[in-house]
Amino acid sequence: MVFVPDTESPQPSSPFAIPIFRAIWIASLASNFGGLIQSVGAAWMMTSLSASPVLVALVPASTTLPIMLFSLWAGAVADNLDRRKVMMACQLFMLLVSTALALVAWLGALTPWTLLGFTFLIGCATAVNGPAWQASVGDMVPRSVLPSAVAMNSMGFNLARSTGPALGGVIVAAAGAAAAFLANAVSYIGLVAVLARWRPELPPKLLPRERLGVAMWAGVSYVSMSPKIQLVLLRGGAFGIGASAVSALMPLVARDVLGGGALTFGLTSGAFGVGAVAGALSTRRLRARFSIEAIVRSAALSLAAGTAITAMSGYLALALLGYLLAGAGWVMALSTFNVSVQMSAPRWVVARAVAIYQMTAFGGMAIGAWLFGNLAEDHGVVDALYASAAVQLVAALIGFVRPLPQIGDDNLDLQNRWREPETAVPVEPRSGPVVITIEYRIPVGSVVPFLSAMSERRRIRKRDGAHGWSLMRDLGDPELWVERYHVSTWLDYVRHNQRRTIADITNSDTIHALHSGGKPPVVHRMLERQTGSLPLSRAPDPREMGDGLTDPTRST
Repeated sequence: MVFVPDTESPQPSSPFAIPIFRAIWIASLASNFGGLIQSVGAAWMMTSLSASPVLVALVPASTTLPIMLFSLWAGAVADNLDRRKVMMACQLFMLLVSTALALVAWLGALTPWTLLGFTFLIGCATAVNGPAWQASVGDMVPRSVLPSAVAMNSMGFNLARSTGPALGGVIVAAAGAAAAFLANAVSYIGLVAVLARWRPELPPKLLPRERLGVAMWAGVSYVSMSPKIQLVLLRGGAFGIGASAVSALMPLVARDVLGGGALTFGLTSGAFGVGAVAGALSTRRLRARFSIEAIVRSAALSLAAGTAITAMSGYLALALLGYLLAGAGWVMALSTFNVSVQMSAPRWVVARAVAIYQMTAFGGMAIGAWLFGNLAEDHGVVDALYASAAVQLVAALIGFVRPLPQIGDDNLDLQNRWREPETAVPVEPRSGPVVITIEYRIPVGSVVPFLSAMSERRRIRKRDGAHGWSLMRDLGDPELWVERYHVSTWLDYVRHNQRRTIADITNSDTIHALHSGGKPPVVHRMLERQTGSLPLSRAPDPREMGDGLTDPTRST
């Protein structure tokens, strides 16, 4: 049975019209409140445990570094396992770790490196949860409201950020960091309960689950052959490096530049969150009027300006204005990057594509936090913030050289029209290596457009898992062209063909329109075999050799 999305039902105007999205969004909002309260507790606790700016900057870096390290593996897990169960496992793990952190803090046994160890563990669970959560949004809402759903998720996090840090500052000042850690542990309970009740309607999996190593490589192959996603990675990584200092150095700004305490830190974090909420609320209207490149470039300039204002200010009111601008730029850029990746990848690989994006963006933030933390230690917080603003300006200027493309025009739904061919030689899923050749007859006058179309065909083949692609021309028959590629097993060949999207139909139609001769291109599917692999005492069985599987009636 082929799963066909319901395109006849009226499409909702807002993701909040969908009950499951609304329920998970509200539960996530509560969890985000807890996470931000804990972030304030951890960051301020580090300032009391150590005076080193590097260690203070490593607190947010310890939660973003795991995203760089584990996201690809997590993306493969999310694309191959039940995303709901993956998210539940991560939430339960973070609940346990946060409870343990609260207990250790209450006992007074925390050290700088113990604190970093706990925040690193929470970051690991966040890294695994992220791709599953991002990809599951597409399981909750139709594609028409996916950009709004992604923006609303960003708004939910930053809505919590607008008041959560201030609340965290109050809790830390009144009851200590242990109370902030305990509040975070309690905040996971609601999301676990909602996920336990959710039963998503998903298309049936007709093929065996990919091995994680193979799935990771498939994700890398897809992204490496997807120019739109590559541009997002470039811009996201550059943005992440420049954006890191504004949040990583926030505790030091509150303490050293503004001369305040935990409450001041909470207010600056809250201002950043208010700006982020304003940015999230405005992105939908901005997307309707401006290009993606214009939005991202403006966001980078806003963040650079906000960072510079924060650096030059010794007054709380002016610093809050700087954080408002920085927060707006932060969420506008990151939500736009996220939407661009999700809209540029089909469902079978979307979690891995998002994971690779997160590795790039948050890896850039982790590197930037370490870089600007060292700069703050050697030259002061103000100079580090100015340097960060300069890097963000460079990130904005990159857009003039490598602008982001528009997204959403390509239909990335799977074609679902390819059927596994029958073979004269019995094959099993693990049979291989498999070599495919397709013979085309191209008139001499059509060679140039054919080569252009085959260049795109090469990208599609390699993107969907083929390797060893080549195109050959017969020296004795100038109209005969042969496309050749390899896949490791017969199962990989089936996967390769089932990954074709509706957007790829144009390329296939172009190639077939150039083909002449009155018959379809001739397809040969062959198992590669090495000589000398059979005992000399018996003759080879043709069924074992797998030669000459020819089917001129089926497309690949």
